[in-house]
Amino acid sequence: MAGKEKDVLTRRSFLTVAVGATSLFVAGCSGEKDEAPAADSATEQVEDASAADVSPAGNVLVAYFSATGNTEGVATAIAERLGADVFAIELSDPYTEADLNYNDDTSRTSVERVDGTNPELTQVMPNGWADYDRVLLGYPIWWGEAAWPLRTFVAGNDFAGKTVVPFCTSASSGIGDSADALAEIAGSGDWREGERFSSGAGDEAANWAADLGL
Repeated sequence: MAGKEKDVLTRRSFLTVAVGATSLFVAGCSGEKDEAPAADSATEQVEDASAADVSPAGNVLVAYFSATGNTEGVATAIAERLGADVFAIELSDPYTEADLNYNDDTSRTSVERVDGTNPELTQVMPNGWADYDRVLLGYPIWWGEAAWPLRTFVAGNDFAGKTVVPFCTSASSGIGDSADALAEIAGSGDWREGERFSSGAGDEAANWAADLGL
């Protein structure tokens, strides 16, 4: 697998990392992506943590994909409230702003949508994956679906014995059938009803997660 393998972070190590790089993200429905590339100019970049630092305390993992930072912000708030570990789903070849241009039928994400491409990830299986029995899975909505990297992540992991709660970000579109499609790809796991949040809805998402009783 190309790229440097990234370790799952404990809440403690996640909160102490340095901030400072840019990332991209996009989402949408009916031909438009709700999480637009211009929505965020900077997001937190998480430093590597050693495998020894991974602690399945509570056995809860928040795994998410984000390209502009909207989903990252929501996922961070959820993880902080639950005291959960965090895994950022990252591409071996990160999307550029041009890749995320949903108005261009030749852009990378547009082509991947038509071709059904599962983008390559730097790390598919989180360290300590077998120890987690509850997974909150976050992603943006693209054209009414979960962002394409989620297909790679879900297809590459065994969800048997795990409770999976999806959450997504978008400007207006609901979660729709996106989680059902991921559950079908996974073929295992107890997939619960998910929730959609808008950009910056960290507090709302944290309260929602706390009420799940995980």
